Amino acid sequence: MTGKTWAYEDFVEGASFDLGTKEVSAAEIIEFASEFDAQPMHLDEGAGKASILGGLSASGWHTCAMFMRMLCDAFLLDSTCQGAPGVDQVKWKKPVLAGDTLRGSLVVLARRLSKSKPQLGFVTMRSELVNQRGESVFELENSVMFLTRDAGNAA
Repeated sequence: MTGKTWAYEDFVEGASFDLGTKEVSAAEIIEFASEFDAQPMHLDEGAGKASILGGLSASGWHTCAMFMRMLCDAFLLDSTCQGAPGVDQVKWKKPVLAGDTLRGSLVVLARRLSKSKPQLGFVTMRSELVNQRGESVFELENSVMFLTRDAGNAA
């Protein structure tokens, strides 16, 4: 038995999940950008203010990484997740600025069992991050693969 709480059967259409909150610091924006997206608006407050973003801004890829951490902490690490075949859509709707607090949520749009591997199911989800003003800053839609409860117990 895997001991994992969440399996394919737990993700029903229309179900929503709270992913918690994440405070975004200037230091982490600069650290991520220094390694992965060294554009000036992600490295320097002055450059960020001079840009259309209005301040030191997290890279869109940093926003994706923060979302992934929130998803893992909310339930993914305690699930039968087998990964994802890709991302259908990602939108960076507003800048994520130093000092912002993000709140994450997702809703299950659809689910289906694999035709070739009946112990595996695909769960289509739409996820969103909003800032402390309630403004949507990020949207992502994709399918995630989960083992069924019986398959997870047999592993």
